[in-house]
Amino acid sequence: MSSGQLLTLTEDLTIYNALELKSRLLEALASSDALELDLLQVADIDTAGVQLLLLLKKEAQRAGKRVAIVAHSQAVRSVIEFCNLAAELGDPLVIPATESV
Repeated sequence: MSSGQLLTLTEDLTIYNALELKSRLLEALASSDALELDLLQVADIDTAGVQLLLLLKKEAQRAGKRVAIVAHSQAVRSVIEFCNLAAELGDPLVIPATESV
């Protein structure tokens, strides 16, 4: 088992990809002690995607592992803020310099 892994998602975190992404995310978590998610290229996220992120965090916690979201797209940030899940997901929301206000 590796100590850490970076996983970059380019697919939308939506109901249409949920089953495939669930398997991919859980396999990545199983093969590593710490998983970092790069969601910068995720163009769309719905409640199924939010559920996947919450499931991944809970499974990591149960297994004594760590999951961190290290890059957020605008879509991901908007949904996390709208659902008030920043504290639940436990990661700082990173805003790229190219999107500064």
